Amino acid sequence: MRQKLLWMLFVILTSGFVLTSCSDNDENERESNNDYAVEAQLTQMSLREKVGQMFYVRPEVLDTTIHYGHTGGIGVTTADLANIKLQKVNATMLAVNEKYPVGGIILYAHNIENEAQLSVFIPQIRALKGSPLLCVDEEGGRVARIGNNPNFDVEKFESMDSIGKTGNPANAYYCGKTIGTYLRKFGFDIDFAPVADVNTNPENIVIGKRAFSDDPAVAAPMVTNYLQGLKDAGITGCVKHFPGHGDTKADTHYGYAQSMKTWDEMMNCEMITFRAGIEWGCQLIMTAHIATPNVTGTDLPATMSSLILQDKLRGVMGYKNIIITDAMEMGAITQQYTSAEAAVGCILAGADIVLGPQNFIEAFEAVVKAVENGTITEERINQSVRRILKLKIEKGYK
Repeated sequence: MRQKLLWMLFVILTSGFVLTSCSDNDENERESNNDYAVEAQLTQMSLREKVGQMFYVRPEVLDTTIHYGHTGGIGVTTADLANIKLQKVNATMLAVNEKYPVGGIILYAHNIENEAQLSVFIPQIRALKGSPLLCVDEEGGRVARIGNNPNFDVEKFESMDSIGKTGNPANAYYCGKTIGTYLRKFGFDIDFAPVADVNTNPENIVIGKRAFSDDPAVAAPMVTNYLQGLKDAGITGCVKHFPGHGDTKADTHYGYAQSMKTWDEMMNCEMITFRAGIEWGCQLIMTAHIATPNVTGTDLPATMSSLILQDKLRGVMGYKNIIITDAMEMGAITQQYTSAEAAVGCILAGADIVLGPQNFIEAFEAVVKAVENGTITEERINQSVRRILKLKIEKGYK
């Protein structure tokens, strides 16, 4: 009897080992297959196709017949909305896209009419050259392009601050899962959420209740549970805004903003939430356009600082996935740099994706020229494109 029990125990233990080993082998094989697919695709791409993968833009930038104004560098003015409320991809956009492929399209509130319009518009976007991923800012609360549209019957959330105050990370998971479910239903791939900033400055006018808490110990599990909710709904989340926009007074949408914290101070606050997101396995981290003079010794926006993106985010924090900029049409960038300078600068600093340049064509051509004249090596472009293609393959794009 004792021998029989020992044999049963052996079978159970070795069976578990076999199952675990098979699971590990399957995962390793999948990773290997994806890496092979990325390299195979990369070798077939022209330089312009590679550069295009690094741009995520508004759909209207592909329509060169549109000349819209900017308010402080952040995009369209109210008077312009009627003129650029695109409801379908037109012939001009297709012609421009042939020369300027894009890796992603972000839809804003003025691009979204109702579910019927999205059901037509999104398949047309997917057919664009570059196989763009579909992105949106749908945090919940005051930043929700669909949730705040009266034409959509979806559950609304007061704010991430209100969720943080419950002290229960399960509520953040529910929020992420709910938002992710309707985004997936409507055809989106990426949600530029959650906000991982720690709202430590009561004078902050841009983050505020978008953050889960002023305490990183509260915010960190909220961030990871929100990410898990999105993932379980089939949506890729994006942790933002590195290295932390919560301790600023000014709004980077309109101009210069800074955090006066040292890196040690950030490590004891903001980096707690970002590290949680990285350890969870987040696929995208969005940069902030804030200056961090007590970290970098300059007024350079974090988006364009190799010390912040390479030394700190990739080096100290160990992050290996995609770095995407905040919208490059924001005032903190456009008041200091041209679209060309900003695009080349952020790529040199370590960004993989240039989001929303004010002048897409100028920015695109500048990056191509920078590779051709040796300012940026093609291998540097390949590094970013590998990360982007890997995500696309994981999401079923070929």
